[in-house]
Amino acid sequence: MPMDANEIERLIKDALPDAQVTIRDLAGDGDHYAATVISSSFKGKSRVQQHQIVYNALKGQMGGVLHALALQTGTPD
Repeated sequence: MPMDANEIERLIKDALPDAQVTIRDLAGDGDHYAATVISSSFKGKSRVQQHQIVYNALKGQMGGVLHALALQTGTPD
């Protein structure tokens, strides 16, 4: 069963309460999403570390229920 965009957003915001999260369904199939996550908790972290934080927030759903996630991360201006 595909993962709902709202569930992705909820999991990310549970781990990063200050995050601004935008989710787009890339293929309309609930399996391929793009996410932009902006959080002050990324400050001082490498891009890889930022992505790891988001993947950890998804609690093992990547590669399973959530097939693909194109991810952009950053800190607030």
